[in-house]
Amino acid sequence: MRREHISYTGSIPVNIQLLDIREYPIHWHQSIEILMVLKGSINVTIESDTYRLIENEIEIINLDEAHRIFADKSNLVLMLHIDPNFFQRYYEDIKNMYFYTDCSFEGEPQVGENYEIFKKYLSVILCEAVQKGEDYDVYVRETLVELLYLLINEFHYLIYENRDLKDNIEQLQRYHRIAKYIFNNYNNKISLQDIAKKEFLSAQYLSNEIKNALGISFQDFVNLTRAEESVKLLLDTDMTISEISEEVGFSHTRYYNKHFKRHYKMTPLQYRKKYKLDEDKFQQAKQITSYDLSAALKYMSPYLENYERYNYEERIVKINVDVYKNLGEFIHDYKDTIILPRACSILEKEVCDSLRTIQHEICFDYGSIKEVFSQEMGINPEGIINLKKLKKVIDTLMSMDLRPDVVFNFQGFTPIRYKELLTYFLDYFQEEYGTYEIGKWRYTIDKDAPYEFKNIFYSILRDEWDFTAKEACLNEHDVNPVYDTAYMLPFIIRQIVNNKEPYKVKAIDELQEAKNPANTVFFGDKGLLNWEGLKKPSYYAYYFLGQLGDTIIDQGESHIVTSKGEDFQILLYTNGQDMKAPGKGRDIAERNFSLNITNLWRNYRVIIYEVSESINSSYNQWKAMGEPCHLTDEELRLLKLSSIPKITMDFRKKKPVQHFNLKIRGHGAILILFNAS
Repeated sequence: MRREHISYTGSIPVNIQLLDIREYPIHWHQSIEILMVLKGSINVTIESDTYRLIENEIEIINLDEAHRIFADKSNLVLMLHIDPNFFQRYYEDIKNMYFYTDCSFEGEPQVGENYEIFKKYLSVILCEAVQKGEDYDVYVRETLVELLYLLINEFHYLIYENRDLKDNIEQLQRYHRIAKYIFNNYNNKISLQDIAKKEFLSAQYLSNEIKNALGISFQDFVNLTRAEESVKLLLDTDMTISEISEEVGFSHTRYYNKHFKRHYKMTPLQYRKKYKLDEDKFQQAKQITSYDLSAALKYMSPYLENYERYNYEERIVKINVDVYKNLGEFIHDYKDTIILPRACSILEKEVCDSLRTIQHEICFDYGSIKEVFSQEMGINPEGIINLKKLKKVIDTLMSMDLRPDVVFNFQGFTPIRYKELLTYFLDYFQEEYGTYEIGKWRYTIDKDAPYEFKNIFYSILRDEWDFTAKEACLNEHDVNPVYDTAYMLPFIIRQIVNNKEPYKVKAIDELQEAKNPANTVFFGDKGLLNWEGLKKPSYYAYYFLGQLGDTIIDQGESHIVTSKGEDFQILLYTNGQDMKAPGKGRDIAERNFSLNITNLWRNYRVIIYEVSESINSSYNQWKAMGEPCHLTDEELRLLKLSSIPKITMDFRKKKPVQHFNLKIRGHGAILILFNAS
């Protein structure tokens, strides 16, 4: 029998082989076959046409297509058979679908992003099938689904006849319906008029459109389909030529011979005599050598360069934690100061609510307030000085346990007026809060301020009051799209646990920093929240760090373990060795952790928080929405919900060793809290 049965072993719906094929006689099967030449070249006859495949080229053989593979020199071919029943779960019409590649058309090289993605998917499927790491079957299935939709969208048979159909879904669906009808009814009388009636079109118009879409006329397409289907009867049955002619729908044997010879360059009888073999001779005719599938990985490795599960065992980060260890103190210096919005906007409800959220969940020590001397705050270049509005701002911050770092601006004031403002400010707030309290505040001036203003600033604050006065660069405008992305989550954690402050922490994005005023969602500012209170990935870096204890138990390239009393905290993050600087790190597909914890002497309630770019990055969710420049209230609500960390709860009884298998997909981090019970 030339109809071969493909078996799918294990739990994956794909059969993969690495072969040297010199002769694989004509056969067909109920599976989608994909060939990729890794070395040498092969010839592939599909139905009535023969194509040559060279190294790194791909061919697709569809369900029940009669095909032969042959070559006169050694080669290496990766052959995948995919179970169409698996694809049918995701695309019901898969058994009426055909896919073509460019190697099916002479002289057209396989170039383009679609082929690179195709090869990457094949590489991932191969990698998982060979290495059989944890959950490998899940990864194979997920990749097969991605491959299915790539085939449908980029390698659809009608698109290869008429590229314009790719952007005309209605037309594409119409011609697929017509082709499907012909495929399923070729052995009956098929009328163009009947099809035109079903489609509510004139027969003449439809005739022209079918030729445009399929490349040949309606009747030629029907007769070609009949001739191709007759091959299976010629090679796999003992039916007479007359019986086969009638079976496939030709009205007379003469017409069958005519159309078969047009495509196969010989009569049906000559074809049968040349290619028909019994089962034994068919098997003897095969000249195929099989090789260990793992040998294919070296050929596919360029497409696996950024695939984190390649060399799976070597990619697992193995961490052993002994909770009796003590590596010293973990100091939360990063909580020292957060840059606040302009003073005049702090009393706005949305801004105030956002700051309260930050303080409740992270809790910084100081808040840097800008533009305290401004007309919006009721302070003019001359006239009465009114600090009541500024007092409301400071009262608000103090109610959040956030001491002010007051940034004194000087623009628009004379030196005499500036000295008057500073003196009145200190006298006013000394009376309100007392010298001890305002002595704990911080006072800052722009390092680029004129000398005369600096002299006034220091003489009053340092000499008269003996308060902390400092300079800072206040005109930094560092806008970078990477600040919105999930990259910043592990980057910030890595910098801080290694005692490297990444940059000044800013509370909320400011719209005036947007280079494109039309986009008010993400525009590359440094805020932990966007201006509407949406938590960015960087927010969770500080939130996770804030949950750590004060004693370091263990620390490595991608983890830190701390304690607080009898409670323990473990923070895992994507490995920093693939990261160089914001925006320049390679994409991380996945980081796998094998975590062993010894000497836990109590029962523990365990809470696991996870944030990663593939799960709950607000930026990635926004990109998935099509990067809208503005958000509706409902979209904002949904984005806030979708950016909440994934939370898992567990309970671990006292045991010598506690083990966790964890993974982070994309840039991200996992926080594990062990709370003694």
